[in-house]
Amino acid sequence: MKYVLVTGGVVSGLGKGVTASSIGLLLKACGLRVTSIKIDPYLNTDAGTMSPFEHGEVFVLDDGGEVDLDLGNYERFLDIKLTRDNNITTGKIYQSVIDKERKGDYLGKTVQVVPHITDAIQEWIERVAKIPVDGQEGPADVCVIELGGTIGDIESMPFIEALGQFSYRVGPGNFCLIHVSLVPVINVVGEQKTKPTQHSVRGLRGLGLTPNILACRSTNALEENVKAKLAQFCHVPAENIVTLYDVPNIWHVPLLLRDQKAHEAILKGLNLGVTREPELKEWTARTIVSDKLHDPVRIAMVGKYTGLSDSYLSVLKALLHASVACRRKLIVEWIAACDLEDMTAEETPDVYKAAWDCLKGADGVLVPGGFGDRGVQGKILAAKYARENNVPFLGICMGMQIAVIEFARSVLGLHDANSTEFDPDTTNPCVIFMPEGSKTHMGGTMRLGSRRTYFNVADCTSAKLYGNVSFIDERHRHRYEVNPNMILQLENAGLLFVGRDETSRRMEIVELPDHPYFVGVQFHPEFKSRPGKPSALFLGLIAAACQQLETVLHDKGHLRKSVTNGMANGHSPVRAYKNDGTIKSSNGTVNGVYSNGNGIHLERNW
Repeated sequence: MKYVLVTGGVVSGLGKGVTASSIGLLLKACGLRVTSIKIDPYLNTDAGTMSPFEHGEVFVLDDGGEVDLDLGNYERFLDIKLTRDNNITTGKIYQSVIDKERKGDYLGKTVQVVPHITDAIQEWIERVAKIPVDGQEGPADVCVIELGGTIGDIESMPFIEALGQFSYRVGPGNFCLIHVSLVPVINVVGEQKTKPTQHSVRGLRGLGLTPNILACRSTNALEENVKAKLAQFCHVPAENIVTLYDVPNIWHVPLLLRDQKAHEAILKGLNLGVTREPELKEWTARTIVSDKLHDPVRIAMVGKYTGLSDSYLSVLKALLHASVACRRKLIVEWIAACDLEDMTAEETPDVYKAAWDCLKGADGVLVPGGFGDRGVQGKILAAKYARENNVPFLGICMGMQIAVIEFARSVLGLHDANSTEFDPDTTNPCVIFMPEGSKTHMGGTMRLGSRRTYFNVADCTSAKLYGNVSFIDERHRHRYEVNPNMILQLENAGLLFVGRDETSRRMEIVELPDHPYFVGVQFHPEFKSRPGKPSALFLGLIAAACQQLETVLHDKGHLRKSVTNGMANGHSPVRAYKNDGTIKSSNGTVNGVYSNGNGIHLERNW
């Protein structure tokens, strides 16, 4: 087994996850089998209880693992299925060591960080690296490990020590360290400064790790004299210093690495030799197409975490995959759900008007998952608008539950219809707490991971989008479900539950048959979307918003290559509204997605 370690220096948020994913893709394109591990130095056992505002989205794996969002990048880039053990946290390591100590496995020895914690980290890496994640038998050829945080952080010290020991134990021909660092440009003089990277590498070497390759984040490509200076002071060959400069979207990053021969440096460091030149024709073509798209498709994202795009990272990626397949430039209209509510109309009418103008100008509406009652009324109003005005709509998890509540209120006349999550005393509980759930423990107690959904209505939009299969496997993360005792009443009024679990009592997919596209799902289809394999339901939403749905349905959930509208060059201006309600324009992108700029950072800060 060969190991590639990716570390970060100077500042956080440099894009180590995208870099690690791109390295994995590049090695896979060379014909190698690749797996990935993410190390998070926080004490939480997993990411399940973390706030999306603080840590971004919680990515869910097939086995139900609630993990860091970087594992989503690994899965999307490499088209693999990881396990919960591919995400190592300080909490997991300490818990495993303490469990062993309680059982007496250390035979009375004093349990210490060195060697017991560091040994546990190394054993975990070796064990997980052997787990096949690509559907083939046997271990992969290379394991790409990303160490979260920044070199010098106190919480990552045990992992640094363990990885230093690990690199010595497996040998230099089996271990390659790539250090991602920042080369800032001081605006006053316009000079690329190497000192931060020099200090970062010096700190790394002082901790027992020597980088083989430097991946330098900068606004523009590194100048040759800057490379020479880094090579001299960091003791890294100039040919092993690559620039990860600002790009239109992250699909360019593997191409940047390939063009700078990063794969040759990695393969040389791992004593593998050049197996073959990277095969990235399809990836390159898709990247070029994405850059040239012109005709926009506007999707209103109505949620409660709109101030941080990472909170909905997988949803954004799934929308992007689908929009590129439909040859449309994706524009996300970020709308805070509470801005659509009557209270906002009273307190800040400009914000209220701007939010509604944004919603009414969208080609499609998406209500993603979430927890808590803040903004619920705004989400209900968005679902009502989409239903009554024949605007394509997709509700995910809570978004599906919102759609059911709105239908019960507006069509059935049950004005107090609600979820017991928001109103425990409602007389018409459309959504209820699942019997097997826990109300005392939060972490890992939801209905998690891949579950099977059976189509009980063959002639429905969802089944056609999935290729007319009888069942699907999608990933779940929820505590509440649609009340099975109200299904007959809802279906008699026209809301059809076309997908159910194996018991037929748990509702998974809901549709309005006489609507252009109105779909709600209890699962999270975004977690299995891939750049070349867009999620069926996201593809349906984008296709419906572009008037291409009939073409997609005719081709059983696939777009023919003849669907090439929107290939012209150029960018469309993006309508946006600020928190004060004023309108602004922006051509900025978020992860390759054109955004209304409502509190979202740009792609160049990947």
